[in-house]
Amino acid sequence: MSTAFQFQEWLTTHSERTESALDSLLDAAQTTPQRLHEAMRYAAQGGGKRIRPLLVYAAGQLGDQSSIEHRDALDAAAVAIECIHAYSLVHDDLPCMDDDDLRRGRPTVHKAFDEPTALLVGDALQTRAFEIVANTKCSAEVRLQMISALAAASGSRGMAGGQAIDLESVGKKLDLAGLQQMHAMKTGALLTCAVKLGGIAAQLDLPQMAHLQHYSQALGLAFQIVDDVLDATADSQTLGKTAGKDAAANKPTYVTLMGLDYAEKQAKELQEVAITSLSSFGAKAQALKDLALLVVNRGK
Repeated sequence: MSTAFQFQEWLTTHSERTESALDSLLDAAQTTPQRLHEAMRYAAQGGGKRIRPLLVYAAGQLGDQSSIEHRDALDAAAVAIECIHAYSLVHDDLPCMDDDDLRRGRPTVHKAFDEPTALLVGDALQTRAFEIVANTKCSAEVRLQMISALAAASGSRGMAGGQAIDLESVGKKLDLAGLQQMHAMKTGALLTCAVKLGGIAAQLDLPQMAHLQHYSQALGLAFQIVDDVLDATADSQTLGKTAGKDAAANKPTYVTLMGLDYAEKQAKELQEVAITSLSSFGAKAQALKDLALLVVNRGK
């Protein structure tokens, strides 16, 4: 008789696995140039929800988990996606972008170090992400697929492009379709990529990958809607970053466009879409289902 899935136990185990993988795959702080590597670790190891690495591991459970190569590929993918995410936050916090002093409850990288270092930290974390995936011990086909997915999600048609639209939209009124497109690129692309990386490492087939994409697209949009709700309703201590920044900067959000009640209802509906998309995987997808609940209910 199989034991019931314990999400909190799974969450603790894989959060610790993420931290261990980050520690081992990032260059040591003593590596020359020391200040840059110290700042890279400050950015990447400074806490956070680790949602993206957790999604990698949860999706990776849908396939055969017995080989060492599979484990190495998941660890590499988890660290790589977190490096890309951390780099995006470092650059996003710079004075030329969102100009924020607080991230994950402590000074942003350009405040803890300086602006030139922060710029280089972002550059170096991005390139380190691809180096980690390229050097992982798995088949060349799996490595190539992961590199391609990571590049597409990070670039001008993904996260960076969404950030560009976000900057261009300050003080403007976007319609709902435009807002959804911006968030699908800025936030959703990396979340979708995290799930895809786990599926690639697990060597799932095309129909299975299609179900994962449906799940992750709904989850990515729900994640951003909840971010918009929290920015409007939570305080800085709860968020770990400056609250109310979007409203102060006159940025379009789901709350300002559609209202708080609509945003909260939409997040719940997307949560259900995400969970339903996983029905064909059975019990193996329980971690992915519970992560969808965690994403939508965070801050409550």
